[in-house]
Amino acid sequence: MKEKLEARVNELKAELETGRKIMDEIEMKRANLGQTIIRISGAIQVLEELMSSDSEKDEA
Repeated sequence: MKEKLEARVNELKAELETGRKIMDEIEMKRANLGQTIIRISGAIQVLEELMSSDSEKDEA
């Protein structure tokens, strides 16, 4: 009985470690995606400002 319990504890520890690794990978991907979204948002803002500036020049 003790051997079965020890085996199960070892299985659960392995699953826990696997879960932690996956969680770390997901967190890293989330952080990278957040940075990408910020860069894209900034690029959109710059382009919209340039378009607005060009429209004002065309109207003048």
